[in-house]
Amino acid sequence: MRNIAKWRCQLTEYDIEYVPRTSIKGQAIADHLTEFAIEDDTPINSDFPNEGILQMDEKEDGTAWKMYFDGVVNSTGSGIGTVLISPDGRYYPIAAKVDFPYTNNVAEYEACILGLQAAIDFKVKDLEVFGDSMLTIFQILGQWKTKNAKLVPYHEYLEELAENFEKISLTYTPRIKNQFADSLATLASTVSIKKENLIEPLEIEIAKGPTYYDTIESTDEQPWYEDIKLFLQTS
Repeated sequence: MRNIAKWRCQLTEYDIEYVPRTSIKGQAIADHLTEFAIEDDTPINSDFPNEGILQMDEKEDGTAWKMYFDGVVNSTGSGIGTVLISPDGRYYPIAAKVDFPYTNNVAEYEACILGLQAAIDFKVKDLEVFGDSMLTIFQILGQWKTKNAKLVPYHEYLEELAENFEKISLTYTPRIKNQFADSLATLASTVSIKKENLIEPLEIEIAKGPTYYDTIESTDEQPWYEDIKLFLQTS
């Protein structure tokens, strides 16, 4: 962008006009429509010949599970998180605190493997996997080569796990759409967990009002905190 601005300033002394590429595309469409203009009363052919169809997407049968994964490495610790979503919308969060040193890329592989192992335990056969690590997703898909010696064993093990599914797909998703798995990984990396402790999955509910709502009777001519005071005294 710096060079374009400099060139544009240098071209001002000549009879040359700089036009952004997006404007050129828009003008090309306008010129095409002008050249092949049709009359207002021209009938529109509503026929849709099926011989031109190469592929039609089948309607989803709603039997596929979804899995989101993420790994976190920071100054407080390391953690991985994954969440499985059943076809009926039930969430199964899983997180682990990693107690050995590793890189961000290894963390992503660890998180993905954790989710696949959980899906196998659930006897899932149709799985859609989503992750915000472009490197991990494209390496698993085979579009990028796995050259790092530390990642090769992970890649081979992932291929073995993938054979347990009848249908599995992997898709890159932005981090903004992977917040649940990211939060689980961050939580696992920051909390202090002993080896003998097992923390069950959390139940997250939506609170639509104060906790004391509809549990006490309102009184007239009392200070605004009277209902809270009464609730604390009687609870």
